[in-house]
Order: sequence, then C-alpha cells, then structure tokens
Amino acid sequence: MSQVPTPQTSTGISPVAGFSRIGEENAFAVLARAGELAASGRDIINLGIGQPDFPTPENIVEAAVKALRDGQHGYTPAVGIAPLREAVCADLDRRYSVTVSPDNVMIVPGGKVTMYAAIVMFGEPGAEILYPDPGFPIYRSMIEFTGATPIPIPIRESNQFAFSAEETLSLITPKTRLLIINSPANPCGGVTPREEIDKLVAGLAEHPQVTILSDEIYDQMTYDGAEHVTLLGYPEIRDRLILLNGWSKTYAMTGWRLGYSIWPDALFDSVRKLAVNCWSCVNAAAQHAALEALVGPQDAVGQMMTAFDERRRVVVDRLNALDGVSCVTPTGAFYAFPNITETGWKAKPLASALLEDAGVATIGGPDFGVHGEGYIRLSYANSLENIERAIERIDTFLT
Repeated sequence: MSQVPTPQTSTGISPVAGFSRIGEENAFAVLARAGELAASGRDIINLGIGQPDFPTPENIVEAAVKALRDGQHGYTPAVGIAPLREAVCADLDRRYSVTVSPDNVMIVPGGKVTMYAAIVMFGEPGAEILYPDPGFPIYRSMIEFTGATPIPIPIRESNQFAFSAEETLSLITPKTRLLIINSPANPCGGVTPREEIDKLVAGLAEHPQVTILSDEIYDQMTYDGAEHVTLLGYPEIRDRLILLNGWSKTYAMTGWRLGYSIWPDALFDSVRKLAVNCWSCVNAAAQHAALEALVGPQDAVGQMMTAFDERRRVVVDRLNALDGVSCVTPTGAFYAFPNITETGWKAKPLASALLEDAGVATIGGPDFGVHGEGYIRLSYANSLENIERAIERIDTFLT
C-alpha cells in the first residue's frame, strides 16, 4: 500500500504523515462562514451548529463564580475532583439504578476527549473500529488518524435512524478492536430501542476482544416516550465498556468544556496517564459548576426539553410540507435529518446554497459519513420564530 504523502508547508517543515489523515467537524466551518456573512450585514439563521440556544442556568453560573471567589484557582486531580465524581455516580444511580464507583469516573474537558482517548487506545494499523454512519464526524476522523480502518455501521432511515444489532454484529471481524455506538444519535435523532440493544449485548458475548464506546451525551433528550437505554445496565459488558457523557447539551454548557466518562478497571489508569500528559486537569471552577448542575434544581432541563419538543414538532411538520422533502420524526437529541433526494439537489451543494443564497445555515449529510448523501441536518436549538423564518426561506429557495 502506498504511503500518504506528507503535506509540505512553504517553509519546508511538515508534521508526521498521520496528520494528513486527520479530518474536522464541518459544523464549525459552517458556523464561521455564517459569522462572516452576518458580519457583512446578511441576516443569517443558524440551524447548523449543535448548541442549545438557552443560557446556562443561573444557579450553575453562580456556583462557578462562588468557586472562583472561594479561591478554587489551582490544579485539581487529573481525574477530577472527588465530589463531582461522586455526584456523577449518584446521578446515574438516580436515573438508571446502576452502580458506578467514583474510581471509574473521569472528568474531562468536553465529550470529544473521551472519543479521542478511546480511539487512540485501540486504533493502529491493522485494527478495525466500527462507528455509526451517518454519525458524529470526529469518530471517523480520529480512527483514520490512528491508522486503523474505519468500518461504518449504516444508520438507516428505514429503521427510524436506530442502529440494527444484527447488521452491527455482522460487521465485526477478528480485527475489530472497538465498537462505537451513539443513542440518542447525532445527526439523525434516532433512539435505538431496548430490544435492539439487548440483541447487541447478547451478540457481543461471541466477540470478547471488542471494547465498546457508548456515546450517551444526549441521554436526557428523548421524546414521545422513547426510552434511553444505557449500556451501563448490562453487567456482562461492564469490564469492556467506556461510557461518554457530559454537561454540554443537557445543561446548555457547550462553552464550559465539561464531560465525563466511565472506564473499566483495566483501562482507567491508561486514561489517567493520558490526562496527565495531555490536559493535566479540568478547569477547577467549571467542575464546581458541573457539581451544582447535578445536585441542584433540574427545572431548567425540563423547561428546555419542553421547548425543544415544541420546536421538533414544528420543524417536522414544516419540512414535510416542502416539495421534494420528507422528514422522519426524531425521537432524540435536537436534530432533524430530512431526506432531500427528490429535490434534485446533492446534499452538500444544497447546504452551501441555502447558506449563501437563502441565509440559512444547515449541514450537508455527507459531512456525517458516506451514508449521509441525500440528507441535510437541521438543528432545532433555535427559536420557533427563527425556525419558521428559516423554513420559509428554504421553501422559497426550492420553489
């Protein structure tokens, strides 16, 4: 196999060849372009970035302010402060009746850090890593960076954008080192039902070499009675399960850069060492804010979810009324993933034209994987007024 050439800079210096494989999350590129257009005087409605439009609840902000005033200015343990790790365990027990030891909890600066850590632990040339497609683009980017082979798990509209246990298990080979699953899912909004997860876990008994990374960052964002099933509830895989979660989506804390993960005993010291080498520890005051988020009032979470649910219904109704567009009703997260095949447009050119010509930021489906063609992603983490205006503009553009 030919080696990927190392890109040369104008100075003649260059990084190692692996950096030529690293990708990115195009939502941030769209966000930057939308900002440029807005700065030039254009009226841009951003349905691209996956970020709640609500402010962080005031009690959480005040907890951070108090921590700073109380002198919480120094390093913390690389794994996170003990009260926060204990609160994570208590929260998981309260919501899912699962027992987790604080000794298995890692506080990290955002959700991506857990993806990075898990993938670099198991990714190397010759290894295979399974990931959802369409799915969060950083999965594939980091897999390719390590030199491992990315194996996409198709996430199909015909399956209400839930993953199929049978299809997922069929993709596992003796080279498979890591399996990444995500429910509730970005970008499609699907929630995989318990019976499928039961089948997946049962089938994994035949593949003891496979570690599982379960991305559950949207675990509190479900609708229409859909149940989020945490993989922590399956004792038979706990010794090879990594769970990803955090505060960004549930508590509108994207800019605080706060996440947590649960690691099995066999891997915990490895991720602790990675923290020491890479980020040292998480911002001290932010950890006290995260503690307040878990132990304080949860009213704001319910209020945000009520608003997201109303917006979800409006988005789906309006999209399904557009010529050439159909949209499955999402049951999780805050994204719609409409099928635009009948419009005659390819997804990325349509997303680009909607931003440049109609003033609506969306993300083309191929930015989430090879199975994303024919779809665009709209985030309904925006006001009802802006959502209505945006879809009116899309309607005008398509007609």
